Amino acid sequence: MSAETTRPLLKTPSPAYARPVARAWTVARLGAAVGGFLLAGMLAGCGGTKTVTKTVTVVGTVPNGGATSVSASVAAGAHDFAQFACAQCHGERGRGGVSTDVPTLNVIGKQLTVAQLKHIINHGLGESANPKKPYMPVWGQVISTHQVADLVAYIRAGLPSVPGATPAPVITGQGPAVEGALLYQRYGCVNCHGPNGLGGVPNPQSPDKAIPALSGADFFKEFNTDEKIIEIIRTGSVLGRAPIVSMPHWGGIIPDSQLRALVAYIKTLKTS
Repeated sequence: MSAETTRPLLKTPSPAYARPVARAWTVARLGAAVGGFLLAGMLAGCGGTKTVTKTVTVVGTVPNGGATSVSASVAAGAHDFAQFACAQCHGERGRGGVSTDVPTLNVIGKQLTVAQLKHIINHGLGESANPKKPYMPVWGQVISTHQVADLVAYIRAGLPSVPGATPAPVITGQGPAVEGALLYQRYGCVNCHGPNGLGGVPNPQSPDKAIPALSGADFFKEFNTDEKIIEIIRTGSVLGRAPIVSMPHWGGIIPDSQLRALVAYIKTLKTS
C-alpha cells in the first residue's frame, strides 16, 4: 500500500479542503511499518556522497552548564525543527509525550536511514481519516532540500539542545486573538498559509496551484462559522498525492481552548 495515495471524502465548495481517506496503518505503527514500506525501491541513490562537515560550538546546552559541539547543519536543523512546528507533534527535541500516535524521534530517528527520513519528510506518512489520529503531512513543496538535509542531520545527531531553537512562546491574558496570532506561529501555520493568512505558498498539483489563504471573501464565504473553521483545523486536508502539500489533523494535538483562540485570530484577517 502506498503512503501517498489519497482521495477526498468531503464535498465542499472548494476542493482544496478535502479530507484524506482512511489508511490501514497510522503513525503509531511507523517503527514496524517503515522498513517494509520504504525498502522496496526507495533507497536507490542513497550513499556515495562525500560530506564536508563544519563544527560549531554551542554553549550552555548540557546540564552542568558546559558546552557541546554540533555541526552547522545540525544547528540549522534544530532551528528548522522549531520553525516548522515539529515539536508540536513529536515533542520537545523529539522526545514525544504529545500523542501516542506520533513516534519519538530521539529513539526512532537513528533507526532510519537518511533516505528514509528524507522521504518521510517530503512525502508524509500514516494518513488517517480519524481526526484524533495525527499523521505526518507532506512537506515536499514547503521545505527546501537543504532544510530537509539539516533536519535529518539534527534527527540523526539525537536532537541535541541548541540555544534559540525553541518554539515561539504563547502569551495568554491579552485576549484570544493575540493568543491565536502567537499560536499561528507556534503551530507553523504561517509556513503554509502565509503571514496574515494571505496564502500564496505554491502547491502546484492542487486545483488552486497554491495552499489556500485563510483570509479573503472566498474563505469566509465557505467557512462562515467558528465551528466550520475549527472542523477543518481538526480534520486537516489532503488532495491527491505528493508533492501536493497536506494539512495534518490537529484534532489530537491542539486543545479546544487554543482552537478557539486560532479562530479568534483568523476572524481578524482581511475579509475582502
